[in-house]
Order: sequence, then structure tokens, then C-alpha cells
Amino acid sequence: MIRKVRIFLEMIKFEHTIFALPFAFIGALLGAVETEGRLPSWAEIGWILLAMFGARTAAMGLNRLIDRAIDKRNPRTENRALPAGLIRSGEVLLFIVISFVLLFYASYRLDPICVQLMPIAVFMLVIYSYTKRFTWLCHVVLGLTIGLAPLGGWVAVTGSFSLTAWLLYLSVVMWIAGFDIIYACQDYEFDRKEGLHSIPARFGVEGALRIARAFHIVTAAGFLALFWMTDLSWGYLVGTVAAACILMYEHWLVKPSDMSRVQTAFFTMNGTLSIVLFAFTLFDLVVLSRWA
Repeated sequence: MIRKVRIFLEMIKFEHTIFALPFAFIGALLGAVETEGRLPSWAEIGWILLAMFGARTAAMGLNRLIDRAIDKRNPRTENRALPAGLIRSGEVLLFIVISFVLLFYASYRLDPICVQLMPIAVFMLVIYSYTKRFTWLCHVVLGLTIGLAPLGGWVAVTGSFSLTAWLLYLSVVMWIAGFDIIYACQDYEFDRKEGLHSIPARFGVEGALRIARAFHIVTAAGFLALFWMTDLSWGYLVGTVAAACILMYEHWLVKPSDMSRVQTAFFTMNGTLSIVLFAFTLFDLVVLSRWA
């Protein structure tokens, strides 16, 4: 059983949770401070963490299960656990069900609106894996799905939405969609041959990288706008500047003629960005606010 769990966690790239989880905490922090003048409780943080674990695990499990036939034909993904026969579809389905149960229970322990809105989240988690079969906007759908992390964190501690929450959501949507476009450039030739839809397959690698840059400009502008719309101070602003620099470096790493550093641009840079922005937001709201 332990071996199966290890294979499953490797299959779903559990380490990629680092992309969305810090933003879920940013949403919770901003929501609690901006609307209620408090910090999230440790209980709220704990249930948000479990909800994120459940959502992330269910989403990636579904993606691997739904795409197993495609992954088997793709040289880049043919060694994944399902195509390679290291784990059975039924076992993956069981992990997915357990993950959804965890998501539901954690949502139940938070604000009641979280349970009411959960069908929307589940729908987004399921539909994303099918989108590359019919639209090149699949990257945006992924952004809309993972972007629910900060929005969910906000709602979990406030039970409400606000313009600030939606701006944070949009910024993360564009960030996720932008780096997923970069990642998808690796499968440009395979997607075109298989008739799969993606922005690289539709606009070419060079065009896709230009679109990704445009998306990330929107992201940087959104993060900066949050500074002006909230009571965040210079600590958050430093984090925003750092995040913008990371985005610029990410795009410097990847060129149409050289895709060898896509993994560094995708995982290292974006993982660093999420942690950096969260750290500076936390520093701003927890430390600097006490000195104000």
C-alpha cells in the first residue's frame, strides 16, 4: 500500500502543489485582514491546507486517468505510472474518490458557502482534462481552475467575495495559463500530429511564447493593482517587484529555438514566485502591520 501511495504521489507530481497552495494562503490572509481586520485562525489554515491537498490530488488523478491513452502515445509521458502499468486505473479512481471526500469534509469545516460552491470546483476539476480535445483555450481553463485556490482561500475565511478577491483570482488565472502555455510548447509537434488543441499547436511556439508573455504582463499588473486597492505596504510591493523579475527571467530562459530549460522555467521559477509573493505578503500583514 505504501508503495502504491508513493507511486500515486509521484504520478500526480505532488510537489507541484507549491504553485497554488501559497496563493490559497494569500487569499485567506488578504480576505481576513481586509474584510474582518484579523488573521486567519490556525484551524482555518489547517482546513484550507487539507482542502487544497484533496483538490490538487483529485485534479491530477483525474487528469492522469482521463489522459492515460494520450500519455501512452506521447514519448514525453509514456513512462508515467498509468501508461507504464505501475498502477491500475481502479486504484487511481479510488485515490480520486478519497481525495474528493477529503475536499468535501475540509470544505464542510470551513464557511458553509464553501460546500455550496463545491460543485463548481468539482466541475472545473473534471472538465479541464477534456478541454484540449476541443479548444486551444485549455490553458485558460486550467488557470480558471487552479485560480480557484486564492478565491477559495478568501471565501473560506470571509464567506463572501469582493473586487479584491476577483482581481487576485484573475491575476493567478493569467499566471497559471501563461506558464502552462510555456510547458505545452514541449508537446507542440505531438499535439499537432494527434489533433490535440493548444495555443502552441494553434499559433506555433513563437506565437505561443508571445501570448504567454502577454498573460504574465496582466499578472504583474494585477499583483501591482492589489497594492493600490488594499492596505498592503512596501513589504508586499517588494514581493511584487520580485515576482515580476522572476516572470521576466522565466521568459528569458525559454526561446523558440531553445526549449531545453522549459522545466526550470516551469517548475523552479513559478514555484519560487509563489513562495516569494506569499512570504512578502505574510511579512507585510503579520510583521509590518504591527509596526504601523
